[in-house]
Parts: sequence; C-alpha cells; structure tokens
Amino acid sequence: MKQQLTLLFLVFVVHLNAQKIDYNTKKDFVAEGYDVTEYFSNKAVKGDHKFTTTYDNVRYKFATQGNLEKFKSDPQKYVPQYGGYCAYAVAVNSEKVDINPKTFEVRDGKLYLFYNSWGINTLEKWINEDAEKLQVKADENWQTIKIKK
Repeated sequence: MKQQLTLLFLVFVVHLNAQKIDYNTKKDFVAEGYDVTEYFSNKAVKGDHKFTTTYDNVRYKFATQGNLEKFKSDPQKYVPQYGGYCAYAVAVNSEKVDINPKTFEVRDGKLYLFYNSWGINTLEKWINEDAEKLQVKADENWQTIKIKK
C-alpha cells in the first residue's frame, strides 16, 4: 500500500510540473532581468541582483527593495503576458520568440514585451496592424502553446 501511495504521489507531482507555463527566462530571469514593475512607469530599468524573488517557479529582478515589495504584494499585476515572450509572435505565428526587454507596451493594465532586433521592431508592427485584434489572437494562441514541454 505504501508503494502504491508513493507511486500515486509521484504521478501527481509529474502531472503538476507538466502543467507549468513556459516562461521566457533568458539570462535566468523573466524580462531578461529587467524590473517588471518599472514598465508600468513607462521605463525599462535593469534589476539588481540584491532584489530578486521567485514567483511561479521563475525568477524576477528589481531595481529597488520598494519595487520588489510592490511585486510581492500583487505579482499577477506585473507578470508579462504570454510568459514574457514576444506578444506579436504569439499573435501572428503562435510561436515563442525572445524579446528585447527595452521594447514593451502596457495596455489595459497588462505588460506586453516584443522582439526588436535586426531592423525588425514587432512593437511597431503590433501597433500598426491593430493591437487590439492581435491581442485577442495572442490570447487564443497562448492557450495552445503556453504549457512547458
């Protein structure tokens, strides 16, 4: 009986881990270590190793102790949409693409991050191609690609 309970517990743990959202943790942190609370002040600010926390099994970095506390008080407010992957790529191609942490938009109280490199700025495309429609499409696509594989 004890072996059966142990096996059942292990299956449960594996199942829980299989259901985790896939976060973009390039450079070991969400948003490449930029302070997710600062985006809501329309600033892209690098976090400091002195001010870190883990939420939903991924790490975040903050510029100040105050920002860390702000995040801890309401983490869901600050977590980037689509696991911190490029919102435009999720909408258009249903793909998880890295971002440039300096390229972002806060829309309707939510943080969206974008790819911006090699002359391609997906934030500009997001805005020019009707961000509201793309947001709806990205929300739909994210439901099928969000689980970590």
